[in-house]
Amino acid sequence: MSNRVTKSLSLLFLLAAMAAMPVQAQKIGYVDQQAVLVSMPEMQEVQQQVQQEMKQQQRELQQQRQQFQKRVKQFQQQQSLLDDSARAERERELQKRSQELRRAAQQRQQQMQKKRRKMMQPLLEKLQGAIDKVAAQQELDMVLRRQVLLYEDETSERVADITRDVAGELGISLTQSPGEPSPTLDQNAPPAGGSGSGQ
Repeated sequence: MSNRVTKSLSLLFLLAAMAAMPVQAQKIGYVDQQAVLVSMPEMQEVQQQVQQEMKQQQRELQQQRQQFQKRVKQFQQQQSLLDDSARAERERELQKRSQELRRAAQQRQQQMQKKRRKMMQPLLEKLQGAIDKVAAQQELDMVLRRQVLLYEDETSERVADITRDVAGELGISLTQSPGEPSPTLDQNAPPAGGSGSGQ
C-alpha cells in the first residue's frame, strides 16, 4: 500500500473518530514532528552517517561507470577490426554490463533508504514516547501531525500546538520554528505515529 493511501486512510480514521466524539469533549493536540526531529542531536548523527555512506556509494558507482566507459571507448576504437559476430558479441556484453550498472545503482539506493529507515526508527520511537507523555499530561484525546491540519483556531482552548512541549520532554531546544519547512529532513522518511495518548 502506498504511503499516500496510508496517509489518506489514517486521516479518514481520525476524522471518523473525531465525528464520533462529543464536540465539547474533544481536546486535540498537534505536533510538528519534522521541527522536533531536525532538532534532535541524534538526527544530526544519522544525517552525517547517511551522507558519508552515500558519498562512498557514489565513489564506487563512479569507478564502475568509468571502467565501463573505458570498455565502450575501447570497443569503439576496435570495432572496425572485428568481424560481424565478434562485434555483435561485444555489443551484447556492453549492453548487459550497462543494465547491470543500472540495477546496481537502484539496489544501492534501495539499500540506503532501508538503512536510513532503520537508523531513524529509534528516533521515531523516542519522539513518539515524548508525544504520548505530553498528550497524557495535557489530557489530550488525540494528537495530529501538523501537516494534516487544514485550519486551526488559535483562540480555541480545545486545540493545542504541543511541539515545544514535546521538544522540552526530550530535553532539546527547537532549531527551527514549528511549521517551517526543513531542507535537511527527508520528506519520505516514515512518520512517527500521529495519534497520541490513552491507547
